Amino acid sequence: MSETVPTESDVVVVGGGPAGCSAAVFTARYGLDTTVFDRGQSSLQRCAYLENYLGFPAGIDVATFYDLIHDHVETSGADLVPDMVQSVERATDGGFIVEPQEGEPVHAKRVVAATRQGADYLRPVVGEAAFDEYVHDGETYERFDPDYADRDGSTPVDGLYVVSPGGEADVQVVVAAGRGAHVARTVLADARREHGYPDDLAAHYDWRRREAELTGEWADRDRWRELFAERTPDDHGLDAERAVELREREIDRRFDTYIDDETVATRTERGQDRLLAHIDDDRILAAAREIEAERATDSD
Repeated sequence: MSETVPTESDVVVVGGGPAGCSAAVFTARYGLDTTVFDRGQSSLQRCAYLENYLGFPAGIDVATFYDLIHDHVETSGADLVPDMVQSVERATDGGFIVEPQEGEPVHAKRVVAATRQGADYLRPVVGEAAFDEYVHDGETYERFDPDYADRDGSTPVDGLYVVSPGGEADVQVVVAAGRGAHVARTVLADARREHGYPDDLAAHYDWRRREAELTGEWADRDRWRELFAERTPDDHGLDAERAVELREREIDRRFDTYIDDETVATRTERGQDRLLAHIDDDRILAAAREIEAERATDSD
Protein backbone atom coordinates (compact mmCIF):
# COMPACT_ATOMS: atom_id res chain seq x y z
CA MET A 1 0.00 0.00 0.00
CA SER A 2 1.20 3.48 -0.84
CA GLU A 3 2.07 5.75 2.06
CA THR A 4 2.17 8.86 -0.13
CA VAL A 5 -0.98 9.56 -2.12
CA PRO A 6 -0.45 11.52 -5.35
CA THR A 7 -2.48 14.70 -5.78
CA GLU A 8 -2.48 14.28 -9.58
CA SER A 9 -3.14 11.10 -11.50
CA ASP A 10 -3.83 10.17 -15.11
CA VAL A 11 -6.25 7.48 -13.99
CA VAL A 12 -7.98 6.89 -10.67
CA VAL A 13 -9.52 3.45 -10.21
CA VAL A 14 -12.15 3.26 -7.48
CA GLY A 15 -12.15 -0.29 -6.17
CA GLY A 16 -9.27 -2.65 -5.42
CA GLY A 17 -10.94 -5.96 -6.17
CA PRO A 18 -10.29 -8.15 -9.23
CA ALA A 19 -12.03 -5.77 -11.65
CA GLY A 20 -10.30 -2.62 -10.48
CA CYS A 21 -6.90 -4.25 -10.10
CA SER A 22 -7.09 -5.76 -13.56
CA ALA A 23 -7.89 -2.35 -15.05
CA ALA A 24 -5.07 -0.71 -13.10
CA VAL A 25 -2.47 -3.24 -14.25
CA PHE A 26 -3.24 -2.42 -17.89
CA THR A 27 -3.22 1.35 -17.50
CA ALA A 28 -0.12 1.42 -15.28
CA ARG A 29 1.86 -0.94 -17.50
CA TYR A 30 1.13 1.33 -20.44
CA GLY A 31 2.65 4.23 -18.55
CA LEU A 32 -0.35 6.16 -17.27
CA ASP A 33 -0.01 7.38 -13.69
CA THR A 34 -2.59 5.20 -11.97
CA THR A 35 -4.02 5.40 -8.45
CA VAL A 36 -6.21 2.65 -7.00
CA PHE A 37 -8.41 3.33 -3.98
CA ASP A 38 -9.22 0.18 -2.06
CA ARG A 39 -11.48 0.34 0.97
CA GLY A 40 -10.81 -3.31 1.77
CA GLN A 41 -14.41 -4.41 1.28
CA SER A 42 -14.30 -6.06 -2.13
CA SER A 43 -17.09 -8.52 -2.92
CA LEU A 44 -14.36 -11.10 -3.30
CA GLN A 45 -13.72 -10.98 0.43
CA ARG A 46 -17.22 -12.33 1.04
CA CYS A 47 -16.18 -15.59 -0.64
CA ALA A 48 -15.02 -18.47 1.54
CA TYR A 49 -12.67 -19.93 -1.05
CA LEU A 50 -11.99 -19.34 -4.76
CA GLU A 51 -12.27 -22.52 -6.84
CA ASN A 52 -13.06 -21.44 -10.41
CA TYR A 53 -10.37 -18.89 -11.25
CA LEU A 54 -8.40 -20.21 -14.21
CA GLY A 55 -4.83 -21.18 -13.38
CA PHE A 56 -5.43 -22.45 -9.85
CA PRO A 57 -6.52 -26.09 -10.37
CA ALA A 58 -6.90 -26.74 -6.63
CA GLY A 59 -8.35 -23.30 -5.99
CA ILE A 60 -6.79 -20.53 -3.94
CA ASP A 61 -7.67 -18.95 -0.65
CA VAL A 62 -9.10 -15.47 -0.90
CA ALA A 63 -6.45 -13.79 1.25
CA THR A 64 -3.59 -15.07 -0.90
CA PHE A 65 -5.37 -14.19 -4.13
CA TYR A 66 -6.10 -10.71 -2.81
CA ASP A 67 -2.44 -10.24 -1.88
CA LEU A 68 -1.39 -11.43 -5.34
CA ILE A 69 -3.59 -8.99 -7.25
CA HIS A 70 -2.48 -6.10 -5.05
CA ASP A 71 1.15 -7.11 -5.49
CA HIS A 72 0.57 -7.11 -9.25
CA VAL A 73 -0.95 -3.64 -9.14
CA GLU A 74 2.00 -2.17 -7.27
CA THR A 75 4.57 -4.05 -9.35
CA SER A 76 2.96 -2.54 -12.45
CA GLY A 77 3.68 0.90 -11.07
CA ALA A 78 0.28 1.95 -9.74
CA ASP A 79 -0.30 3.53 -6.32
CA LEU A 80 -2.55 1.47 -4.06
CA VAL A 81 -4.30 3.62 -1.47
CA PRO A 82 -6.17 2.10 1.53
CA ASP A 83 -8.98 4.63 1.58
CA MET A 84 -12.62 4.87 0.59
CA VAL A 85 -13.79 7.32 -2.08
CA GLN A 86 -16.69 9.47 -0.94
CA SER A 87 -17.34 11.43 -4.12
CA VAL A 88 -16.23 12.06 -7.68
CA GLU A 89 -16.93 15.50 -9.08
CA ARG A 90 -16.11 17.38 -12.26
CA ALA A 91 -13.05 19.63 -12.13
CA THR A 92 -13.04 23.02 -13.81
CA ASP A 93 -10.55 21.75 -16.41
CA GLY A 94 -12.79 18.88 -17.45
CA GLY A 95 -11.07 16.25 -15.33
CA PHE A 96 -12.28 14.98 -11.97
CA ILE A 97 -11.78 15.65 -8.28
CA VAL A 98 -11.75 12.39 -6.36
CA GLU A 99 -12.52 12.97 -2.68
CA PRO A 100 -11.47 10.15 -0.34
CA GLN A 101 -12.77 9.62 3.16
CA GLU A 102 -9.51 10.39 4.95
CA GLY A 103 -6.81 11.64 2.59
CA GLU A 104 -6.42 14.64 0.33
CA PRO A 105 -8.41 15.00 -2.90
CA VAL A 106 -6.83 13.67 -6.07
CA HIS A 107 -7.19 15.37 -9.42
CA ALA A 108 -7.65 12.76 -12.14
CA LYS A 109 -7.87 13.02 -15.88
CA ARG A 110 -9.89 9.81 -16.05
CA VAL A 111 -11.84 7.78 -13.49
CA VAL A 112 -12.64 4.07 -13.62
CA ALA A 113 -15.47 2.94 -11.33
CA ALA A 114 -14.92 -0.63 -10.16
CA THR A 115 -17.03 -1.11 -7.03
CA ARG A 116 -19.67 -3.78 -7.32
CA GLN A 117 -21.32 -2.84 -4.03
CA GLY A 118 -22.75 0.61 -4.57
CA ALA A 119 -21.83 3.68 -6.58
CA ASP A 120 -23.18 6.58 -4.53
CA TYR A 121 -19.82 8.33 -4.85
CA LEU A 122 -20.63 8.86 -8.55
CA ARG A 123 -23.83 10.86 -7.94
CA PRO A 124 -22.16 14.31 -8.18
CA VAL A 125 -20.84 13.53 -11.65
CA VAL A 126 -23.52 11.28 -13.17
CA GLY A 127 -26.68 12.69 -11.56
CA GLU A 128 -29.81 10.86 -10.53
CA ALA A 129 -30.50 9.62 -14.06
CA ALA A 130 -27.79 6.98 -13.61
CA PHE A 131 -29.71 5.30 -10.80
CA ASP A 132 -32.89 3.27 -11.04
CA GLU A 133 -35.04 0.98 -8.87
CA TYR A 134 -35.54 -2.74 -8.87
CA VAL A 135 -37.69 -5.15 -6.90
CA HIS A 136 -36.29 -8.15 -5.04
CA ASP A 137 -38.42 -10.42 -2.85
CA GLY A 138 -41.16 -7.82 -2.84
CA GLU A 139 -38.86 -5.02 -1.67
CA THR A 140 -37.85 -2.02 -3.78
CA TYR A 141 -34.20 -1.06 -3.89
CA GLU A 142 -32.14 1.58 -5.63
CA ARG A 143 -29.14 0.67 -7.73
CA PHE A 144 -26.72 2.09 -10.25
CA ASP A 145 -28.20 1.47 -13.69
CA PRO A 146 -26.32 -1.54 -15.14
CA ASP A 147 -26.99 -0.17 -18.64
CA TYR A 148 -25.57 3.28 -17.93
CA ALA A 149 -22.19 2.37 -19.38
CA ASP A 150 -21.63 1.00 -22.86
CA ARG A 151 -20.25 -2.52 -23.33
CA ASP A 152 -16.74 -1.09 -23.54
CA GLY A 153 -17.15 0.76 -20.24
CA SER A 154 -17.45 4.27 -21.69
CA THR A 155 -20.23 6.53 -20.36
CA PRO A 156 -22.01 9.77 -21.35
CA VAL A 157 -19.53 11.55 -19.06
CA ASP A 158 -16.29 12.07 -20.97
CA GLY A 159 -13.39 10.51 -19.06
CA LEU A 160 -15.58 8.36 -16.79
CA TYR A 161 -15.61 4.60 -17.29
CA VAL A 162 -17.57 1.95 -15.45
CA VAL A 163 -16.32 -1.57 -14.88
CA SER A 164 -18.80 -2.26 -12.13
CA PRO A 165 -21.52 -2.17 -10.96
CA GLY A 166 -22.26 -3.88 -14.25
CA GLY A 167 -25.18 -6.25 -13.85
CA GLU A 168 -24.16 -9.79 -14.83
CA ALA A 169 -20.77 -8.62 -16.18
CA ASP A 170 -19.07 -8.78 -12.79
CA VAL A 171 -20.77 -11.52 -10.80
CA GLN A 172 -17.86 -13.99 -10.99
CA VAL A 173 -14.29 -13.12 -10.11
CA VAL A 174 -12.76 -14.32 -13.36
CA VAL A 175 -15.37 -12.45 -15.40
CA ALA A 176 -14.88 -9.29 -13.35
CA ALA A 177 -11.13 -9.40 -13.97
CA GLY A 178 -11.71 -9.77 -17.69
CA ARG A 179 -14.19 -6.93 -17.62
CA GLY A 180 -11.63 -4.72 -15.90
CA ALA A 181 -9.03 -5.42 -18.58
CA HIS A 182 -11.57 -4.82 -21.35
CA VAL A 183 -12.56 -1.43 -19.99
CA ALA A 184 -8.91 -0.51 -19.39
CA ARG A 185 -8.24 -1.06 -23.08
CA THR A 186 -11.02 1.43 -23.81
CA VAL A 187 -9.29 3.92 -21.53
CA LEU A 188 -5.98 3.35 -23.30
CA ALA A 189 -7.52 3.69 -26.76
CA ASP A 190 -9.05 7.02 -25.76
CA ALA A 191 -5.75 8.20 -24.29
CA ARG A 192 -3.91 7.24 -27.46
CA ARG A 193 -6.44 9.06 -29.63
CA GLU A 194 -5.95 12.12 -27.45
CA HIS A 195 -2.22 11.95 -28.14
CA GLY A 196 -2.86 11.87 -31.88
CA TYR A 197 -3.07 8.20 -32.78
CA PRO A 198 -5.69 7.63 -35.51
CA ASP A 199 -8.54 5.20 -34.84
CA ASP A 200 -6.85 2.35 -36.72
CA LEU A 201 -3.86 2.52 -34.36
CA ALA A 202 -5.63 3.50 -31.14
CA ALA A 203 -6.11 -0.04 -29.82
CA HIS A 204 -3.36 -1.21 -27.45
CA TYR A 205 -2.36 -4.83 -26.93
CA ASP A 206 -0.23 -5.79 -23.94
CA TRP A 207 1.66 -8.97 -24.76
CA ARG A 208 5.15 -10.39 -25.16
CA ARG A 209 6.37 -12.53 -28.07
CA ARG A 210 9.54 -14.51 -28.68
CA GLU A 211 12.24 -12.64 -30.56
CA ALA A 212 12.63 -15.64 -32.88
CA GLU A 213 9.18 -14.82 -34.31
CA LEU A 214 10.33 -11.38 -35.43
CA THR A 215 11.26 -12.40 -38.95
CA GLY A 216 10.72 -11.44 -42.56
CA GLU A 217 9.04 -8.18 -43.42
CA TRP A 218 7.93 -7.64 -39.81
CA ALA A 219 11.56 -7.26 -38.76
CA ASP A 220 11.92 -4.38 -41.21
CA ARG A 221 11.16 -0.93 -39.78
CA ASP A 222 10.38 0.37 -43.25
CA ARG A 223 7.59 -2.19 -43.59
CA TRP A 224 6.10 -0.89 -40.35
CA ARG A 225 6.40 2.66 -41.66
CA GLU A 226 4.47 1.63 -44.76
CA LEU A 227 1.79 0.04 -42.60
CA PHE A 228 1.54 3.17 -40.47
CA ALA A 229 1.11 5.29 -43.62
CA GLU A 230 -1.64 2.96 -44.87
CA ARG A 231 -3.53 3.35 -41.61
CA THR A 232 -3.15 7.10 -41.26
CA PRO A 233 -5.01 9.01 -43.95
CA ASP A 234 -3.65 12.33 -45.15
CA ASP A 235 -6.38 14.23 -43.31
CA HIS A 236 -5.65 12.72 -39.87
CA GLY A 237 -5.07 16.21 -38.52
CA LEU A 238 -1.44 15.82 -37.43
CA ASP A 239 1.43 17.90 -38.70
CA ALA A 240 4.23 15.97 -40.40
CA GLU A 241 6.65 16.16 -37.46
CA ARG A 242 4.10 14.89 -34.94
CA ALA A 243 3.04 12.09 -37.30
CA VAL A 244 6.65 10.91 -37.61
CA GLU A 245 7.11 11.05 -33.83
CA LEU A 246 4.03 8.91 -33.22
CA ARG A 247 4.99 6.50 -35.98
CA GLU A 248 8.48 5.89 -34.63
CA ARG A 249 7.21 5.59 -31.06
CA GLU A 250 4.66 3.01 -32.15
CA ILE A 251 7.25 1.03 -34.10
CA ASP A 252 9.55 1.05 -31.06
CA ARG A 253 6.71 -0.18 -28.90
CA ARG A 254 5.93 -3.01 -31.32
CA PHE A 255 9.58 -4.11 -31.45
CA ASP A 256 9.87 -3.94 -27.66
CA THR A 257 7.15 -6.58 -27.31
CA TYR A 258 9.60 -9.20 -28.61
CA ILE A 259 12.00 -10.69 -26.05
CA ASP A 260 14.81 -13.22 -26.40
CA ASP A 261 15.01 -16.67 -24.80
CA GLU A 262 17.34 -15.49 -22.05
CA THR A 263 14.87 -12.80 -21.04
CA VAL A 264 12.05 -15.33 -21.10
CA ALA A 265 14.04 -17.62 -18.79
CA THR A 266 14.88 -14.76 -16.43
CA ARG A 267 11.27 -13.62 -16.24
CA THR A 268 10.10 -17.20 -15.73
CA GLU A 269 12.31 -17.53 -12.66
CA ARG A 270 11.27 -14.11 -11.42
CA GLY A 271 7.59 -15.00 -11.80
CA GLN A 272 7.97 -18.26 -9.91
CA ASP A 273 9.96 -16.59 -7.15
CA ARG A 274 7.23 -13.99 -6.80
CA LEU A 275 4.63 -16.73 -6.39
CA LEU A 276 6.77 -18.39 -3.73
CA ALA A 277 6.76 -15.12 -1.79
CA HIS A 278 3.00 -15.56 -1.32
CA ILE A 279 3.14 -19.19 -0.22
CA ASP A 280 3.38 -20.15 3.45
CA ASP A 281 6.98 -20.96 4.37
CA ASP A 282 5.97 -24.20 6.09
CA ARG A 283 4.33 -25.39 2.87
CA ILE A 284 7.48 -24.59 0.90
CA LEU A 285 9.69 -26.45 3.40
CA ALA A 286 7.36 -29.45 3.39
CA ALA A 287 7.43 -29.57 -0.42
CA ALA A 288 11.22 -29.28 -0.39
CA ARG A 289 11.50 -32.24 2.00
CA GLU A 290 9.25 -34.33 -0.26
CA ILE A 291 11.37 -33.45 -3.30
CA GLU A 292 14.57 -34.37 -1.48
CA ALA A 293 13.04 -37.67 -0.36
CA GLU A 294 11.98 -38.50 -3.91
CA ARG A 295 15.44 -37.67 -5.25
CA ALA A 296 17.05 -39.87 -2.62
CA THR A 297 14.74 -42.75 -3.56
CA ASP A 298 15.44 -42.32 -7.28
CA SER A 299 19.20 -42.35 -6.69
CA ASP A 300 19.11 -45.64 -4.75
